[in-house]
Amino acid sequence: MSDQPPQAAPPPGDPDPSATPPVGPGGAAPAGPQQPQDWVFPPTGGYPVGSGPYGGQPWYPGAPVAYPGQPVHGWYPPGHGLDPADLLVTPPGAGVNGWFSRCVGAVRRGWRLLLPILLLTQVLPALVVSVLSLVVDPSAKWEESMADDPAALPDTFLADTGVLLFVVLGSALVFGFVQSLGWAAGTWVVTRQAAGQPVSVGAALSYGAHRALGLWGWTLLMSVIIGLGVCFCVIPGIYFAFALSMAGPVYLFERQHPIGRSFRMFHDRLGLLLGRVALVAAAVIVGSGAAGMVEGIGTLPFGTTPLESPGTALGVLAVTLVGAVLALPTHLAQLVGLVVTYAEQRAHEGPVDSARLTGELG
Repeated sequence: MSDQPPQAAPPPGDPDPSATPPVGPGGAAPAGPQQPQDWVFPPTGGYPVGSGPYGGQPWYPGAPVAYPGQPVHGWYPPGHGLDPADLLVTPPGAGVNGWFSRCVGAVRRGWRLLLPILLLTQVLPALVVSVLSLVVDPSAKWEESMADDPAALPDTFLADTGVLLFVVLGSALVFGFVQSLGWAAGTWVVTRQAAGQPVSVGAALSYGAHRALGLWGWTLLMSVIIGLGVCFCVIPGIYFAFALSMAGPVYLFERQHPIGRSFRMFHDRLGLLLGRVALVAAAVIVGSGAAGMVEGIGTLPFGTTPLESPGTALGVLAVTLVGAVLALPTHLAQLVGLVVTYAEQRAHEGPVDSARLTGELG
């Protein structure tokens, strides 16, 4: 008779520790899950696998999680199209540093092509609008007519104001098409370079011409929406400007529902998109303000009628040209910042990389 005490039977449903584990062919472990039948990681709290309370943030089985809905940066499920080394797409969890490094990388790769494109499509139209504004500026005539009675409006006030608005808004409307061509061409360059595809200024402008009309139309509609928002105490206009910031890239990459998609992106990841667009807006405001200050101060010595003599005309044209060129970095920052921000938003919605975005551009 043995002196060992009897062993307690294992609880029902638990494997017998003394049993020999099953062995597959060749001594390998059997195929199939090694965890209990309904086990998933991370726990879903009763939600279906792949959903959870944070819509748009998919769970990947086995993914380490920094906090609900956000994977640990540096871990990406194999075969799901997420590449932490992608040159354009900032993966979830990379933060502002990852976004900023991709913006800088895009500028370093593409500045030789982007600068001439932006000079032709952004700086030159802005210069023409400034010169036309000087030609029809009625301020000198108004000062002369108001010399006797400063409190009275000039006799030609309404007519002169109408002509000024017609010339400025009309030229801005026409040149908006050229600017849309430049945004499309620049987006094409930034995306294809990140994917390692060949690019050239001619091919970029050709692509931009193909997409300019549609982008121009949506830009006009967005301008009307933002303008109406500004009329209602400014704050709604600022909200619309941020909420519609992704509409241009959405049109170029997806070509459908750009306004609705942009609003949805903005509200789905409010803090993330608001922060990125705020950084871009700050760069644009500072750069544009500096350029405008240089132009304003530089034109003061030429008086209110600088185009009356060849010398002052050349001087004011030179100052206006310098101001327009100084605004070039703001155009570059706006283009690159918004494209990289759009790519990051897409990464939060699902697997995407530079090659796929390049294919979507067409």
